Amino acid sequence: MRKSIARRTLAGGLTVAAAAALTVWAAGTASAVGTPTGYGAGTTGGGNATPITVTSGSALISAMQSSSAAVIRISGMVSISGMQDVGSNKTLLGVGSGSGITGGGLDIDGVTNVIIQNLNFRNWSDDAINVQDASTRIWIDHNDFNFNGADGALDIKRASDNITVSWNKFSNHDKTMLLGHSDSNGSQDRGHLRVSYHHNWFNGTNQRHPRVRFGNAVHVFNNYYGGVRSYGVASTLEAGVLVEGNYFENTSDAYHCGEGSSPPGALVARNNTLVNSSGSTSGCTGSVRALGYSVAIDPSANVKSIVMNGAGVGRVA
Repeated sequence: MRKSIARRTLAGGLTVAAAAALTVWAAGTASAVGTPTGYGAGTTGGGNATPITVTSGSALISAMQSSSAAVIRISGMVSISGMQDVGSNKTLLGVGSGSGITGGGLDIDGVTNVIIQNLNFRNWSDDAINVQDASTRIWIDHNDFNFNGADGALDIKRASDNITVSWNKFSNHDKTMLLGHSDSNGSQDRGHLRVSYHHNWFNGTNQRHPRVRFGNAVHVFNNYYGGVRSYGVASTLEAGVLVEGNYFENTSDAYHCGEGSSPPGALVARNNTLVNSSGSTSGCTGSVRALGYSVAIDPSANVKSIVMNGAGVGRVA
């Protein structure tokens, strides 16, 4: 049974709660909350499969690696080691605000239709989430990435496509989000790596928010960058990135083209708010393709408060 609370329309008619930016479901409802906008639209995960609740790493691994569609409720912080595969047609949904995964990470590898929602990721030994090998229809939403991760918090690569990354909070991490892993992987990546990043909170993180190769068009909108230390968005090597309606605060290098040894790609920046921040499109090359979808953009001046009140765990009941 769905509870009605104060709402506003965010995108394409999607109704979401004004305070938490999603629809809150009554206790006992196990499906993922809301629906994704952008490239990940249509992702349903485990759909209406009878939910199961897991409280240990071994139970989680068994459930998420099964061949059947599954809605998996994770209760408490469960420990895994290494990178563990997630099968197609899965929803992983944290219970409350204190549930999640520690010690290892999730490998979304060559699969389709996966939702990861309302989970804390802590102390990952490689990546917290790695999406690769032509995985499609992925929605990563309302998670919290923090504390001592070894490598990327959320990396997407190897021709993966049609993905939405929304309402997550990333704190105190170095290599936050990589999109496209290598300058030499163009034969696989061209025409793919289309990702929508929206309403995420980058809280004192360092770099890659995201760093993009080949993906075109990549949509970075309505995110809040607070105290990002190295740089926000980087477009490189044949990428095309639309950066719009974001709020950059105390982020000296909000966006640019080229990074490291990778040559510049294309970047269009529009309607962003920059507070004690600056960005540059100097040296950008190429063009950003049409998105292929329409979305209503929140005014950038409002994005800080919207994201701080809506991103991270504990917004899904």
